Amino acid sequence: MKLKYTHQLTGFLLLVIFAVACGDDKYQVPKAKREFQDDCIKRSLGPNLVNYRLEFAYAMALPQDMGEIVSAQVEASIPGAVDAVTPTNGTFLEHRAYSTDGGGNDKPVQIADPSSTEGGLTKVTFTRDTFAVTLRYFYKIPPEAKGQNVSFTFSATDSNGKTISMKMGPYAVSSMDMVLDKVVTDNTAMYISIADMAVYTAAQAAAIPDKIDLVYLYRALVQPPAPAAALTFKHALVAPATDPTYLPGVTLPAGVNKNTKMIEVLSLRDQQLARLQYGIFIDDLDFKKLDTSTASNFTINLKNESGAWIETADGQYRAYIYINSVNDASKTMTISMKRLTMF
Repeated sequence: MKLKYTHQLTGFLLLVIFAVACGDDKYQVPKAKREFQDDCIKRSLGPNLVNYRLEFAYAMALPQDMGEIVSAQVEASIPGAVDAVTPTNGTFLEHRAYSTDGGGNDKPVQIADPSSTEGGLTKVTFTRDTFAVTLRYFYKIPPEAKGQNVSFTFSATDSNGKTISMKMGPYAVSSMDMVLDKVVTDNTAMYISIADMAVYTAAQAAAIPDKIDLVYLYRALVQPPAPAAALTFKHALVAPATDPTYLPGVTLPAGVNKNTKMIEVLSLRDQQLARLQYGIFIDDLDFKKLDTSTASNFTINLKNESGAWIETADGQYRAYIYINSVNDASKTMTISMKRLTMF
């Protein structure tokens, strides 16, 4: 019995010690520094592709009794692409701050005139009394940045003449190319060039046979010579040099004869190609590490959100073709493609 009370007393003391310890660790809200400060985050994800946009959020603030922010700017080490007709399609710094309403919608508040961009410098001059704001910066990657690194210097100036700045990067720009939403059609636009990243008709393919790597066709069912079972063929990508079994009813244009390698993939939904919620990205390294030693020269029964790794017959290009959608009725398929030049 005495031992029981001893254990109870020990437990009580531990609770007291724990309560006292918790009391000493009360959270205190940090005091804001009385100085002009800034911070920045990169919002965009995935490989940095030419014509793709990097997005940043640049925050700046100073105590309300210490003045106002009068300007903000971003200097890119490689000038971003601009769009003279629709500036918001190119490189620009927002002149509005955003808050989110109860429905999750962005609500803008204008604090400056639209930004101007000269060379690598993009800036806004504030037109509204502002002591704290976050501005978004969009950098459209130009072709000349391909395969290089790009970095950014964000800065802001207050009404006292003080300037603060911070650097972001460097960020590697991919050497990949990308095209989206090309429609291939059975018996019409059915010839695919990886080199051109384009789709051609038979007449067009006949003029550039050395550039045709793939043939698209749709067949509901194919019966190989007995005793082999019938194949569910449907939407297919095949090399021109594949076994004629996989080109039923197709007469290839003269000179179209490449033996392209391919590996069918069922669930590789690259976010930039699919534009869906999947956080998956194909990068340059994936192409460089691709093993095509077991590749075939045909893929059949392709479905929505499937795809295929491709290597051209000469090995110059590797690509990933993503199937955005298939349509049995119209015998069409919408595809998007990433491609890396290997040499």
